[in-house]
Amino acid sequence: MRILFIADPLDGFKLYKDTTFAMMQEAISRNHALSFAQAHQLSVEGGRILVDASNLSLTGNNQGEHPAWYKLSDVQRQPLQAFNAVIMRKDPPFDMEYLYASQLFTLAEAQGIKVFTSGQALRDFNEKLAILNFPDLITPTLITSAAARLRAFVKLHQDVILKPLDSMGGDSIFRIRPDDPNLSVIIETITWHGKRTVMAQRYIPEIRDGDKRILVIDGKPVDWCLARIPAAGETRGNLAAGGHGEVRPLSPRDREIAEAVGPELKRRGILLAGLDVIGNYLTEVNVTSPTCFREIMEQANINVAGLYLDALEQRCQ
Repeated sequence: MRILFIADPLDGFKLYKDTTFAMMQEAISRNHALSFAQAHQLSVEGGRILVDASNLSLTGNNQGEHPAWYKLSDVQRQPLQAFNAVIMRKDPPFDMEYLYASQLFTLAEAQGIKVFTSGQALRDFNEKLAILNFPDLITPTLITSAAARLRAFVKLHQDVILKPLDSMGGDSIFRIRPDDPNLSVIIETITWHGKRTVMAQRYIPEIRDGDKRILVIDGKPVDWCLARIPAAGETRGNLAAGGHGEVRPLSPRDREIAEAVGPELKRRGILLAGLDVIGNYLTEVNVTSPTCFREIMEQANINVAGLYLDALEQRCQ
């Protein structure tokens, strides 16, 4: 197949843990031809979706501080229909440019182009709000921009997590209690003085045992997950926030959650999702660029990238 990866600049990839790189390596091992572009290189002319893309090859030079691990050909403008599969791997935030790209993907899909994940699903499944589709699986949750309602929620539940709806990697996540002297300024800051909607969730103390990333491929959970354990004195388990990863087999509750969510993900055309589970609760459904392939592959000796490519190939047949 010809596979187009749409992602952030390749020079920013951290090869030792990058999931997109793992996908690329697996695709190359199966003799697929790869191309690369950034989201802003999409365009429409005469009703056709076009992309300014470069052919991508991997050199095998993955070592050192700045390895020359890839080669790109000159950019060539070509129809998106030239590719058997388009894989969207641009990281959040889900800003207006991301929205525009998702809308172009929807137009492309109407023309028979296979995009993973679909534009409609990218728009419908906000990574924080998606959990509201599964109310029986989540901790008490409030979505609002109103300071008074946030204060009331904190007073009711005593220990609360506040987070924006458009970030990643643990960015701008606050843990607050009613007696926090900075309660008002935190609420003002995160809501932009009532102009931005945020999520409040009752704090789940089991975060000390890890924020588990469960991968779901074509509606089926991978048998191992990555528990991201917070650093000492830290609330967030995100690896980007200093947490460390520990691969574990799925617990019965982990599997129950994944099997409850999986069919809906598949129905909506989401080939890959990363469920975040703390204790017994689903906290996020990541669909934009789910990670943790590399850690699970190395610690559990399971080819997660191979499972993904199997599913991709089957969808493209």
